[in-house]
Amino acid sequence: MRSYLDFEKPVAELEAKADELRALEARGDGISLSEEIGKLDARANQVLKDLYAALTPWQKTLVARHPQRPHFKDYCAGLITEFTPLAGDRAFGEDEAIVGGFGRFRGEPVCVIGQEKGDSTETRIRHNFGMPKPEGYRKAVRLTELADRFGLPVLSFVDTAGAYPGIEAEERGQAEAIARSTEAWLGLRTPSVALVIGEGGSGGAIAIAAASRVMMMEHAIYSVISPEGAASILWRDTARAQDAATGMKITAQDLLKFGIIDRIVQEPTGGAHRDGQAAINRAGDAIAAALGDLAGLSGDDIVAQRADKFLAIGRNL
Repeated sequence: MRSYLDFEKPVAELEAKADELRALEARGDGISLSEEIGKLDARANQVLKDLYAALTPWQKTLVARHPQRPHFKDYCAGLITEFTPLAGDRAFGEDEAIVGGFGRFRGEPVCVIGQEKGDSTETRIRHNFGMPKPEGYRKAVRLTELADRFGLPVLSFVDTAGAYPGIEAEERGQAEAIARSTEAWLGLRTPSVALVIGEGGSGGAIAIAAASRVMMMEHAIYSVISPEGAASILWRDTARAQDAATGMKITAQDLLKFGIIDRIVQEPTGGAHRDGQAAINRAGDAIAAALGDLAGLSGDDIVAQRADKFLAIGRNL
């Protein structure tokens, strides 16, 4: 069953009317309502297109968090064959907020790492709502080091509200783990591509996104803090999250303009949650293009190019 966001109510009403007519036609009373249904569908599609052409930053935040939006497991299943997950950081334990392993992307061996939020109560709890703990980032480091050793490209799929802020995570060295993971990504001598598929929350995201190419889905967000967190700090009022979202410049369009990311992957009309497979296919094409741009570069060139990319951020604003 499709879930609608508040600003999608006009679309919901039109689609509900079309569904009612379909149900009436399906009763077999000999009544043909195809023309009316077609008009309603066309009107709903146009309204949806108009809405998504002018989304506010806060509305994009809601879309990025949509419960039916494709998650890492969906991208992995759609793009990676022969996927073999690896678990544990070899120091403390397993963290299922970060899933990683090795497989093949369009026939070529790759290392794949992603943050998984889960899509049911059970899986969300198991994956800690996509908020990694230190052992998750140390697992990511272990995987990137293996990829570097065997000369494999690394793909990451970012989707987290942020690193887990609990006491136990701080006790086990959350900040150090994030820093080590970021360092490992920056030092990779193989091509790396990061794609923000939903939320890119602060250090929790950058720890697996310091890549040679950083891309975002059209309606994803990427920020140093959540809009609610920023509103709480600035105005002591989380109700002003919409104002914070606008001021923080967290959308893919803003971040491309500022040179923070390298490419925007277009989503189907109405967002990735309306046609997950189409979104995943477009993401695959973008990843393939990014890897193609990096093919043939030496390890030294890859490291130097990546360093230049991140050092240039903010210098030309």
